[in-house]
Amino acid sequence: MKLESSTISGQVDNWSRTNVGVTVTKYMPNENKVELSNGKTYTYKALVLATGFDHSTSHIEGLPEMENTHEVENVFTHVLENKAKVSRNYYHGWNHPCGDMICYSPKAPYKGEGSDFYALYYESFLRQDRHQGRANANARIQYWTPNKEIYQMPYANEVALDECHKRGIDVMFGWEMVKMHMTSVGEKVATFRNVDSGELLEKPFFHANINPPSLPQAGLVEAGITDSTGMVDVNPYTLQHSRFENIFAMGDCIKGETTRTQAAA
Repeated sequence: MKLESSTISGQVDNWSRTNVGVTVTKYMPNENKVELSNGKTYTYKALVLATGFDHSTSHIEGLPEMENTHEVENVFTHVLENKAKVSRNYYHGWNHPCGDMICYSPKAPYKGEGSDFYALYYESFLRQDRHQGRANANARIQYWTPNKEIYQMPYANEVALDECHKRGIDVMFGWEMVKMHMTSVGEKVATFRNVDSGELLEKPFFHANINPPSLPQAGLVEAGITDSTGMVDVNPYTLQHSRFENIFAMGDCIKGETTRTQAAA
């Protein structure tokens, strides 16, 4: 994050060590030390981690290039890393006159889990446009995900699937997006892999709203702070680490069966 005002520093006591805009490059839990990207090394009596996921469009081949095309190409990603993206995403879900709109959620657990299911909103926009003659009858909303459900909570999942059926939203479970590109004639194509069979499918589309994959933080994995799933190994009731008693963690980075979204929290 860029510090553009004194808002953050105004809330921090003078004796605090505040390092804005830097990251931890190395964790050394056996030595109670962390190294920062600005070259500093800190020792700690206790360490609190709230790192979230490594949430990036770079995890899908071609997506960084596609999300930087003109907004009229209708490729939007749910990663708000700058103000330009906030402005661009104002238009996500609108201006869908024809063809298929891909709504994509990545493999769970992921950032924004549950709250990124915008397909019902988009269908209401499309229905309005059809009434006004701004959208063709062939315009469709599709939800794609490598998961086998929309929500991990069974009742919520049942309600969402019922609404999708009523509103004509195509639901594609078990498909992971691996690539996105534009052909020589300007057609936008997404490549999906079936998580069960490994089959590859190229899907042309007109509009896409994508939540890219969320991966564990590599530094935490390398330091042995995570479990076999890549999530920080804490007691879910105390948030204290299972092996390093002076490490605590919260938020998306911790292990456990929970919906990973601010809305659920």
